Formats: sequence, C-alpha cells, structure tokens
Amino acid sequence: MSRWRALPAELDPRVRQLVVRLRRLKDHSGLSVRQLAARTGYSPKSWERYLGARSLPPRQAVEALARIGGEDPTRLLALQEVAAEAWGRGRDTAAVAEVTVAEPELMSAGPGEQVRIPTRSLRVALVAGAVTLVLAVSSAVLVTVRLMDRGGDGQTAEGAPLAASAPASTPPYTCRPERVGGHWYTGNSRTTDAGLGYGSAGPEVAEAQCLLRRAGFSPGGIDGMFGPLTQGAVKAFQRHAGLDVDGTVGPHTWKALRG
Repeated sequence: MSRWRALPAELDPRVRQLVVRLRRLKDHSGLSVRQLAARTGYSPKSWERYLGARSLPPRQAVEALARIGGEDPTRLLALQEVAAEAWGRGRDTAAVAEVTVAEPELMSAGPGEQVRIPTRSLRVALVAGAVTLVLAVSSAVLVTVRLMDRGGDGQTAEGAPLAASAPASTPPYTCRPERVGGHWYTGNSRTTDAGLGYGSAGPEVAEAQCLLRRAGFSPGGIDGMFGPLTQGAVKAFQRHAGLDVDGTVGPHTWKALRG
C-alpha cells in the first residue's frame, strides 16, 4: 500500500473525493507510477501531479485508471466533472484574492505634489474595465447576428441565403459491425493499410476504434481521435494477436482487426 502525502487542508471536498478515489484505484492496481504511465499514455510527472492534487486529471486519464482498476468509469467521470467545476471556481477565487492586495502607489499630480492611489482600486478598475469591454463586444456580435437573421427562413434582409451552420468539431461516428467477404467492417472506413498513430484523427481512427471494441479491447469513446486510451487498446490487441507491440495501426494490425 502506498504511503500518500496528506492532501492540502484547503482543498475543495469535491476535488479531495476524486483524488482519494484515484489513489485507491492506483493502490488496488499494484502498479507503480511509471507502470501506470506506460499503461495510460500520461507521463509519471503528470500522474504525480494528479494524485497529489496539484493539477486536475483530465477525463481520459480518469477513465483509463478506472478501467485498469476494474471499475465502471461512469461514476468516476461524474466525480471528475464536479471536481472540474470546483477546481475552476477555486482558481477564480485565487485570482480575485490576488487583485485585492492593497499596496499604495504614488502618482504624480503636479509640481511638488503626489497622490496616493491604492493598488487595489487600480487593479479592480482594470478588471472591471476588461469585463465591460468583453460584454460590449459580445452584445455587438449578438445584435449583428440578429440583424442578419431578420430576413427569416434562412435568408438575410437582402434575400441572400445564410451560410450553413459550421459542422461540429468532432463528427459523430457509429459502429455497425458487418462481415463482408470474410472481413469485418463497421461503416466508417474500408481502409486496410492507413497508417494511424497517436494524434491521428478521422473516420479511419473511428473504424479502428469500432473494430477494437468488437474484438473486446475498449478504446474509450468512438470519437475518431487517436488518444492514450485508443493507443492502449491497440497495444493490448497487438499483444493478443502476436503482433509487434508499437501502439500504431498499420497493414498487419488492420488485417488482424478485419479478421
């Protein structure tokens, strides 16, 4: 059992609950920090910060540790969302506290005269001015959009069609496994040799994720993003299939995934 350093007393209870659960899962797994890093794709220093409550672990790291510990990640991901909200509020509070430091400054008012202006007032005024500017710009953009939309039925006041809405940053992918000609396909791509590695994105990655899930190796969500969970699933599948374990998807891995 690891001997953990005590968490800061001022740590928000919601963040504390998440960190304690992650520490228990890490202890239960029996893995060292380096082994945990190798299994999840996050560096040992990152895990030291996460488990020491010095930075908030991302959703992918939480999900990866949950699966390593044999726990359903749903509850842990819910805790991570609550902790993330508390973490963000804590940082905002720290920023406000920094602004309220009262250290008087001297400002020349004329020959032989000086006026003391509290730093607190100056900083608060600057912050308030910045917020006002942001609100003004947002209002101007909103008014512009409304004026453009007055033509109704997808047209501007001049009758020109409005531009189509921008597509979502992450297109939705679905898994529809189907065996065709002795090979498995899931409806996202029919490639057999596309080279995929950490950081790759697109329908080919979604196809590989679906095939990994069909083979019993969970890559996390089917989002078309080749992240640490997908890389871990690829390595596990390669070990199972007797392939070179390099965490990338090439012709040999595609052949094994396609069956």
